[in-house]
Amino acid sequence: MKTPHLLRLDDTARLLAEGYRWLPGRLRRSTGGLARARIMGQPAVGLRGPEAVRFFYDERHVRRGGALPEPVRGTLFGKGGVHGLDGEMHRVRKSLFVTLLTDEKAVAALVEQVAEAWDEAVPHWTGDTVLFDETSRILTRGVCRWAGVPVTDDMVAPLASDLVSLVDGFGSLGRRHWQARRARGRCEDWLVGLVEQVRAGEHLPAAGSPIEVVASHRDAGGELLSPHVAAVELLNIIRPTVAIAWFTAYAAHALHSWPEHRDRLAGEDSQYLAAFVHEVRRYYPFAPFVGGVAVTDLTWRGEAIRADSLVLLDLYGQNHDPALWGDPDTFRPERFLEHPVERDELVPQGGGDPSTGHRCPGEMITITLLEALCHRLARLDYEVPEQDLSISLRRFPARLASGFVFNPTRLQRESWGTDAA
Repeated sequence: MKTPHLLRLDDTARLLAEGYRWLPGRLRRSTGGLARARIMGQPAVGLRGPEAVRFFYDERHVRRGGALPEPVRGTLFGKGGVHGLDGEMHRVRKSLFVTLLTDEKAVAALVEQVAEAWDEAVPHWTGDTVLFDETSRILTRGVCRWAGVPVTDDMVAPLASDLVSLVDGFGSLGRRHWQARRARGRCEDWLVGLVEQVRAGEHLPAAGSPIEVVASHRDAGGELLSPHVAAVELLNIIRPTVAIAWFTAYAAHALHSWPEHRDRLAGEDSQYLAAFVHEVRRYYPFAPFVGGVAVTDLTWRGEAIRADSLVLLDLYGQNHDPALWGDPDTFRPERFLEHPVERDELVPQGGGDPSTGHRCPGEMITITLLEALCHRLARLDYEVPEQDLSISLRRFPARLASGFVFNPTRLQRESWGTDAA
C-alpha cells in the first residue's frame, strides 16, 4: 500500500479560481486514478468513474453526515434535511422522497401541472423574454399546485426568485450567498406555518400530496418531523424542481447552437427526445462534484485514503471523460440511441441507487419534465437577439449568462393562444 502524501498548501482558492475544471484537472495530472488535495484545511481525495461511483455510495466507505459544509446546508439543502443523514435515519427519511418523486402517477401529475402552467404563460410572452426567469416561474407555479402548497398569482414571481436564489447562492461566498440565506429564511418561515396549519386541520391538502405526506411523516424513531425539518424537506421537493430552469435554458442554448435537432424534438420521436435530454444533462455543467467523509481507513486502487478525509466524486469530469464518451466535448444526442444510459456512467445529479442511496430521487422528475418542456420549446417559433450566451465554468453553479433571451413571433403566440383556449 502506498503512503499518502498530504499537500501542505490548501487548494480552496485554486478550486474557487478554476471552478468546474479544478477536480478534472487534478485527476488528469494524478496517477492511480486518485487526486489528493486539501480543502478548507482538511485532507481530500478526488475520484471519478463508474467504479468510483459504486465505491463512493457504499456506506461502508463514505458517509454524507457531517460532510456538507455549513454554507451549503445554510443555503441549498437546509439544516436537518435528508442530505446530511446516513444509515437507517437516511433510509427512512429517503423513503418519503422515493414515494413522492418516483411514482409514475405522481410524476405524471407534476408534469401535467407544469405543462399546463407553460401553456398558460406562453400566450402572454411579448417582446424580449428571458427563458430562465419565465421557466422558473412556470415551474414554481406547477410544483406548488402539485405539492398542495397554495400560492396566489402575486406570490409566484418573488417565490420563484427565492427558490432560484437557494440554488444560485450555494457556491458563492459573497452577495449571492447572503441572498440565498435570506431566501431560505423566508421560505422556511412560510412553510413552517403551512405545516402547522396542516397538522392543526386548518389547511386540508389532498391525501397523498407532498405537503400532506411530509407533514405526517414519522422518522426512524416514530416521531413526527419538527415543523422546521418538515419545512426543509418540503423545500427539498420544491427547490430542485425549480432548478430545472437551469437545464431548460441550456436546452434552448443547444437548440440555438445546433438547430438541426429542432425538427426531431418538435415531432413525435420520444426516443430522440429522451436522448436529447440526456445529452443536455451530460454536456452542460450542473453539479461539479459531491462530497462525503471516509468512514474508516480505505484503499482505492492501491492508494490509501485516511479515515475522516473528504472524498470528492467528480461529476462534471466524469460526464466529460473521453474514456466513457469518446467525443465528450461534442453535443451529440445520438450517443444515447447507440448506447443505453448506464446508471453509474451518466451522473449529472450524482450516482448510486436513488431508492436507497444518496442519488437524487428527483432525477426521474428532472428527465420527464425536461422532455415535456424541450418538446414545447422546439415547437415555439422565436427570434434570438444579440446577447451574452457564455457559460462560465468558474461560477458555482454555472449558468447561462443571459438566461436565454428570445422574442416569440406573433404568429406563434396566436397559435399557442388558440391551443390553450
